[in-house]
Amino acid sequence: MSCAACVGRVERAALKVPGVAVAQVNLTTEQMQVELAPGHKPAVVTPALLAALADAGYPAQVLADNAHLPSEAPVAPALLWLGLALSLPLTLPMVGMLWGAHWMLPAWVQFALATPVQVLLGARFYKGAWSALKHGSANMDVLVALGTSAAYGLSLVQWARGEGPHALAFEASAMVITLVWLGKWLEGVAKRRTTDALRALQDLRPVTARVRTLEGDEREVPLEQVRVGDLVVVRPGERVAVDGVVVEGASQVDEALITGESLPQARHPGDAVVGGAINGEGALLLRTTAIGAESTLARIVRLVESAQSRKAPIQHLVDRVAAVFVPVVVGLALLTLLAWGWLGQGATPWATALMHAVTVLVIACPCALGLATPAALMVGMGAAAKHGILIRDAEALERAHEVKAVAFDKTGTLTEGRPQVLQALGFGFTREQVLGLAAALQAHSLHPLAKAVTQAWASAQTPSTEGACPLPPPLAQEAKAHAGLGVSGVIDGERVLLGSERWMRDLGADLQAASAAAQAEQDQGRTVSWLASEQPGAPPELLGLISFGDTLKADAAQAITRLHAMGVHTLLLSGDNAGAANAVAQQLGMSEVRAQVLPQDKAQAIAELRSRVGGPVAMVGDGINDAPALAAADIGLAMGSGTDVAMQAAGITLMQSHPSRVADALDIAQRTSAKIRQNLFWAFAYNVVGIPLAALGLLHPMFAGAAMALSSVFVIGNALRLGRWRPA
Repeated sequence: MSCAACVGRVERAALKVPGVAVAQVNLTTEQMQVELAPGHKPAVVTPALLAALADAGYPAQVLADNAHLPSEAPVAPALLWLGLALSLPLTLPMVGMLWGAHWMLPAWVQFALATPVQVLLGARFYKGAWSALKHGSANMDVLVALGTSAAYGLSLVQWARGEGPHALAFEASAMVITLVWLGKWLEGVAKRRTTDALRALQDLRPVTARVRTLEGDEREVPLEQVRVGDLVVVRPGERVAVDGVVVEGASQVDEALITGESLPQARHPGDAVVGGAINGEGALLLRTTAIGAESTLARIVRLVESAQSRKAPIQHLVDRVAAVFVPVVVGLALLTLLAWGWLGQGATPWATALMHAVTVLVIACPCALGLATPAALMVGMGAAAKHGILIRDAEALERAHEVKAVAFDKTGTLTEGRPQVLQALGFGFTREQVLGLAAALQAHSLHPLAKAVTQAWASAQTPSTEGACPLPPPLAQEAKAHAGLGVSGVIDGERVLLGSERWMRDLGADLQAASAAAQAEQDQGRTVSWLASEQPGAPPELLGLISFGDTLKADAAQAITRLHAMGVHTLLLSGDNAGAANAVAQQLGMSEVRAQVLPQDKAQAIAELRSRVGGPVAMVGDGINDAPALAAADIGLAMGSGTDVAMQAAGITLMQSHPSRVADALDIAQRTSAKIRQNLFWAFAYNVVGIPLAALGLLHPMFAGAAMALSSVFVIGNALRLGRWRPA
């Protein structure tokens, strides 16, 4: 593809294929992402799609899942060097004019130098122009082909009429073609840099793994042969080949390029390790949990690729402008020709008119316009991904820079998410019995409070005196989670409940006897869960209560302070009791608190917050119960330590579970959006200024060609400045 007009042509051709619902083309990477309508299979649609694209003049191929971006900058082709060698002598007389010299190369020498450039280097523009015109559209190739052919043809006519060397414009046609070639090569070099971050992620994929066999031997095999469950050996200093869980050994693991975490993280038996990380000083034995396309690294690469291929909402406006841009420019060039031809003075007014019309055609190529948005998006998203901020799509990024308020979940988001049981009171039951019943209900849950209960019960089983060995916990049948409320199950034939005070009151339980003890715990900022038994047709009977304490994350206060400094309103949106929620909010200095909010009510709370602040709202969470709010918010930010459901519902995933990354995500979004606006301004301003200057005869075609080529490089260069972004 050569310019933004090509993008529209490719998308229109794709959307005409039955079964194609969405087609989005990225000019920077020359890739298209296609979404099919329900009921249509890729195996059926793909051949028809490829045929349609080839018929439109844009042959395509399906990109393999493991395809790597080119690792080297494009080499300048021999034709470019030939064009420069032939064109530069044609410009020497123009340089000499700066010192008062008025000499020109003989006409036959100009012809001999310009013709190979016109025929050999110009072939790509003629081919592209013919393909576009054949399909009823126009692009940059049409403008270059028209402009240079007009200048070259005029020179031949003038020469044939016996005009002197000064009346010829061979240098204009040759230099325009050469400079556009040079601009395209420089553009390719610059575009490669926009994908540096993605290429760095791709290069983290090892090609082999050291597998331990059942016999205890170790052998190195291609990564494709590793299967889930295999034991993989990672020696000190090696890159981890697969996602896995540590079976043996202990070490420090560097995950900086994956999560953005600058310090190595300790890993012991039972800890998860991400493929692509670098092992430290200790040997590790991992049991493989994910490989290939299902590995964390592969999913990150796919997410970044997908995000970079999607368009920002503002790009759709640019595409509509680009669709009519070339025909409008051709019309302006025609008006310039007629105006200068009829009103011009001198011996050859129409020759002068044609040169000015050629300049209009050359300077107006919409390359910079088409690159302005995708180049900034790719660099911005790549820089964010390099530091552990994964942006799902361009729409999320464009909305993020306008966020007026951020709502936070509490557990696992602002707190460590590793609460501990601080108190377990029984009413007619011992502490161990209360913990045993709760542990039975929570045995298969991954909720932080469930883990705290099972750990507390396990600790209670450690014999304190010789011969003291408590009974194992009872088994819970029909265990069921009630979102935002608690869990229930049948233990020894009796239905047992563990959950919030609100749930117990809704079920009609009498909590009066324990209300004072519960309030005392809540006043200290602790979370209280109630344990009760239930008989058919009767309200639950209280068995005990368990209080939990959690610690704030080290950077939670800093995160809230930074958001307030950015003018962002903050809200703590928690299903926890008011005491615990208020205690956390006061410690952090948050703007607002809403406690005891059920998951299904969080979406409504987000809508109310949006109406009050008068702008987009972001939601930060990590659990299944946060998914409705993440989806309802204008921008959902999921902690990387959270559940897959939360990350699927969010527009942005923070690979590090640090609240401060929220401000970083908004910061890179603001900077990227600013770069998009800057690029579009310069792309439009360049044409707004350049076209009138060309029409008024104030530009030579050669300078117009140079300006057109440099405009694309300028836009990409401006976008590349985002690559220096670092989290605060």
